[in-house]
Amino acid sequence: MIVLFIDNIEDFIIFLEKRIMNEIFFESKQIDNKNDLTAEIEIEIILHFLSKVAESIVLYETKIDMSKFDNSFDEEKVISEIQKIFKKVDPSIKLIKGKIREIYLSYSL
Repeated sequence: MIVLFIDNIEDFIIFLEKRIMNEIFFESKQIDNKNDLTAEIEIEIILHFLSKVAESIVLYETKIDMSKFDNSFDEEKVISEIQKIFKKVDPSIKLIKGKIREIYLSYSL
C-alpha cells in the first residue's frame, strides 16, 4: 500500500475523483498538551480514502486541526459540516467513522 499525505483539505478534495469507493473514512483524536496551561485542547480529524494505481492500492490521507475549550467540541456537528462540503463535490460520498488502515488490512489478509 502506498500512503500519500495531502497537506490541506482543498487538495484532498481534488484527489477525490481517484477514489475507488464512495466512503471516506475519518477518525478524531485529542492531542495531549500536558505542558500547556490553557484550557485549549487540540483535536485532530483525519480523513482518508483508497484509490488504485495499476496493481497498487493508494491511501490518501489528510488532517484537520481544530481547537476546543473544555467540552465545547461536538464531533457530530463538525463531521456534518465536512459531509456538506463533500456532498457539493459528489452527493454519493459518505463519511464513515473508522480507521481505514485497519479495515483494509483486515480485508486483505
